[in-house]
Amino acid sequence: MKNNIRNIAIVAHVDHGKTTLIDSIMKQSGLWRDNQKIEERVMDSGDLEKERGITILAKPASIKWKETRINIIDTPGHSDFSSEVERVLDMADGVILLTDAAEGCLPGTSFVMKKALAQGLKPIVIINKIDRKDARPKEVIDEVFDLFVALGATDEQLDFPILYASGRDGWSVKELSQPKENLHSLLDLMLQHVPAPKVEIDKPFAMLSTLLYADSFLGRCLVGRVGQGTARINQNVKAINLDGKKVDAGRLTKLLRFEGTKKIPVEEVVA
Repeated sequence: MKNNIRNIAIVAHVDHGKTTLIDSIMKQSGLWRDNQKIEERVMDSGDLEKERGITILAKPASIKWKETRINIIDTPGHSDFSSEVERVLDMADGVILLTDAAEGCLPGTSFVMKKALAQGLKPIVIINKIDRKDARPKEVIDEVFDLFVALGATDEQLDFPILYASGRDGWSVKELSQPKENLHSLLDLMLQHVPAPKVEIDKPFAMLSTLLYADSFLGRCLVGRVGQGTARINQNVKAINLDGKKVDAGRLTKLLRFEGTKKIPVEEVVA
């Protein structure tokens, strides 16, 4: 078990403020200088995503908080891209459900949380946009609880922590009477509530790949989670399907890890 790593997915219905919240998290984690200009919606990297203002492809980002690396996976919030959500949940050890303080739980939320709860992920619930005039936090919390019950959540999953937040303004609180200053309560809760990943460093290298894309310079690139072992540059690897059959083979020409949304070259990666 690696206690200095947390892997967490953030899921929500479209336009409930998920990507905006992640932008604020990365700013407050110290990833950028205070005077550095940052483009809004940094997690929406594709042209179509920026044009439509929604997340389509599930993408990871990585931040450091109190000597712990938190890998955050921003997942699609639109039902048209639900297959992306299923794949990416395999990379996570916990899940944040972000829901609008006025709109509450919507159909897209139900689909994603059913998958997350079935995989045994422990949820954190964030009631976002709490500063809306038509916010109804108490009713929304009841809706979330009823949804989890209907989806077959365990008693442990039903004992979920709740935060009230404004992703746009960059604050979260456990109680609405508390000072609304920053997102530290959310970052601390990620460390406390999400379990550390279970890894086996001494076994042969294995990585669960969830995203394949083409790079004009690097060629084929895989994004995934290393579950065991160590990989080094020039190491020979093979790809196997879910049935254990070899489907491809090749050599690792470059290794990268995420820092924020940037990819940083490294000599080796360890589970």
